[in-house]
Amino acid sequence: MTSRPRRASLAVIAAAVLGVTACTGADRGSGTARFNDAARSVVNPSDHRGGILRYALPGEPDSFDPGNTYFFNSTRLWARSLTTYRPRPGKAGLKLVPDLATSLGKVSDGGRTWTYTIRSGLRYSDGSAIHAADVKYAVERSSFAPSVLSNGPAYLRNLLRDNTPPYRGPYADKSGGLDSIETPNDTTIVFRLNQPFADFDYVASFPQTAPVPRAKDDGADYVKHVVSSGSYVLTSYDQNLGAVLVRNHHWDAATDPIRKQYADEIHIAFNRDQHDIDDDLIAGNLDLDFGGNGMAASSQAAIESDPGKKANTDSNVLGATDMLQMSRNVKPFDDINCRRAVQYGVDKLSVQTSIGGPLRGRISSTVLPPTIPGQVDFNLYPSKNDAGDLAKAKDALTRCGYPDGFDTTLATIREQPALVSAATSIQASLRRIGIRVRVAVYSFKTGSAGYLGAPAYVHTHDIGLFVTTWAADWPDGYGFMYPLIDGAAILPTGNSNLAELNDPSINAMLRAAVGNGDVEQRTGAWSQIDRAVMADASIVPLVYRKELTYRPPTTTNVTVSLAYAGYDLLNIGRK
Repeated sequence: MTSRPRRASLAVIAAAVLGVTACTGADRGSGTARFNDAARSVVNPSDHRGGILRYALPGEPDSFDPGNTYFFNSTRLWARSLTTYRPRPGKAGLKLVPDLATSLGKVSDGGRTWTYTIRSGLRYSDGSAIHAADVKYAVERSSFAPSVLSNGPAYLRNLLRDNTPPYRGPYADKSGGLDSIETPNDTTIVFRLNQPFADFDYVASFPQTAPVPRAKDDGADYVKHVVSSGSYVLTSYDQNLGAVLVRNHHWDAATDPIRKQYADEIHIAFNRDQHDIDDDLIAGNLDLDFGGNGMAASSQAAIESDPGKKANTDSNVLGATDMLQMSRNVKPFDDINCRRAVQYGVDKLSVQTSIGGPLRGRISSTVLPPTIPGQVDFNLYPSKNDAGDLAKAKDALTRCGYPDGFDTTLATIREQPALVSAATSIQASLRRIGIRVRVAVYSFKTGSAGYLGAPAYVHTHDIGLFVTTWAADWPDGYGFMYPLIDGAAILPTGNSNLAELNDPSINAMLRAAVGNGDVEQRTGAWSQIDRAVMADASIVPLVYRKELTYRPPTTTNVTVSLAYAGYDLLNIGRK
């Protein structure tokens, strides 16, 4: 329901060998630190090896199982997908490169067939060989067993659903496999899609394509002993306390052009308070905020008043939109006029102020953020100073049969203080038009999968409103909008289409766009779809999100990844 630490999260180029110290003219290895350096360069580039990296996370991750997570950035440490993004600052970091594969996908059959060749000589952390069949099995378990692995994106499930009878996943169907994935030999994997899909290389970058040995898989418990294909191995994992990673001694730099394996160990603490994380970062007791959710408002105020500390921060443009979603299957939001009342009733200026002002985001009027190619600014619900139009809001309430307003519940995520602040601001602004809002706060883990991401729970608990952050799963309109607005993306658990928007015309527009091989035409379609979504009025864009994040001066190889909406964790080191 939020951007994955995906959040997340973005053009295609040929393979390139990259070291984090190779950004000639862009690295900041000496001199005075500056605000926003990591957004445009690699800060403190170093090839020093050794030491322990210390991270902390507010709350818990959804999972560290590569087939059951939206933690795409961190998962690359212990799981290699077919493709991935270059660890480079700025727009250069939006380029896809092959990872487990030798090249990007070779496409045929009008965009329906994608073929990859696996690198030779790859081994798991237990020393066993990695084969193409392991990638096929990884997709089968991650995409076709939602009752066991409920997190992560659903693109592969929809693109590959063509067995007769329908494939039920490896835990329920132990005798068969997915017909639409073929592995003719140990190094070749062929995906046969049920529709043309020009963006499949992006989908291949998800950790769902990281290999999993069938013999070592025990479903939901696999997270406790993940067999690594990356540069680090999870040696301990406790969903309440944290995780420890150590070097994977079977990882071979000769087969991996992007990973560097600088630190000896990586320690990650879960369920830390954001204020405590901020204090420990500034004191040098932590190396980075693992969640990348940004500093708490009180920490931000202290940073802004101290030029020396502010020089070690970045205000990251995340390619994300903070938004208010309305469930169309919870009354009275099944009525478009009630949704329009909320559109006009929300004071966006107050929301922006509550989360920390312009440094934390620009007021938005479209679902798509400006970082998505093809985004066009427009505003279907304008108001003076973006403070809301109360006359139009009250008129819409009358039209939907609630002239005196109504009661509803607004839910959001505890681990993102900015969202909680935004929810409180929305509660106050809607009170002006008679809409009485109760704010309910959920943890990320239980909220996204078990509660807010479960339509049945939402309906029975009359949760009509949600404050969330959403970023692209990859950098185009489909990667941003599909999980958010397509009816096919509505899931029984782990659902991100919280509005339960299922408009046949919008669904058709999305499919036509992503199947179009003409890049210019495809890019031009996203704004038209954005306008159709705003006309439906189920989503209120609040701000195009930024995060103020802190990088201690002892942390090396620090750069902001636009692909992963935060600091790139792949090659971090420590002085």
